[in-house]
Amino acid sequence: MLTKIMLTNTITRNEKLRTQMSENAEFSKLFSNVLSQLLDQQNAQESVSTLQMPFTSTHLTPAPTENISELLNGLVDQNTANSKEMEFVTTGQLDQALSGKLAGMGAIFVAAGQKYDVDPALLAAIAQHETGNGKSRAANEKNNIAGMMGKNGLKSYATVEDSIMDMARNLSENYLGKGLTTIAKIGAKYAPIGVTNDPTGLNNYWVKGVSKYYDQLNMA
Repeated sequence: MLTKIMLTNTITRNEKLRTQMSENAEFSKLFSNVLSQLLDQQNAQESVSTLQMPFTSTHLTPAPTENISELLNGLVDQNTANSKEMEFVTTGQLDQALSGKLAGMGAIFVAAGQKYDVDPALLAAIAQHETGNGKSRAANEKNNIAGMMGKNGLKSYATVEDSIMDMARNLSENYLGKGLTTIAKIGAKYAPIGVTNDPTGLNNYWVKGVSKYYDQLNMA
């Protein structure tokens, strides 16, 4: 009789154990399914967040601004990792090389380069060549440091800063943006040889002159 009772108890315990194991397996399966669903939801949320993040690029043009001080405060930073990739020269290097009406304009060239995605050294080199490094009549009387032409001849600007910004915009839109990415290619359009508004043939020296200033700035 005792043996029968013990056998019965053993069978009962085994049945309970199997039931518990089955329940545990079901629970594990349920837990795994719930965890999988939660991970899927999290991944979906992360994907949506990524798609909604604003795209940024070192080569995107910032929103236009008429406030030069605001532009400088927002863009010119030579000592941080946030500096634009096209900054091959520093404000200090430019200021050491610039004179006349261009003196002290290093920060403006850098800011213009950042805004319009143009190498500041190229902007400064063109201005140096066009003005004899800040000494030309156009620079002194019209604040025109890039030889920019209007309907009635050389354009006049309220400030040299305005002229620098206009030159950067022009180069970005009408030259670099159209595949003219070397000084020689830019010069062929910017200062074409043999045109009627260049009776003394100064355009013949444009590419060589700009290249000279550009090399000097990058070696400074």
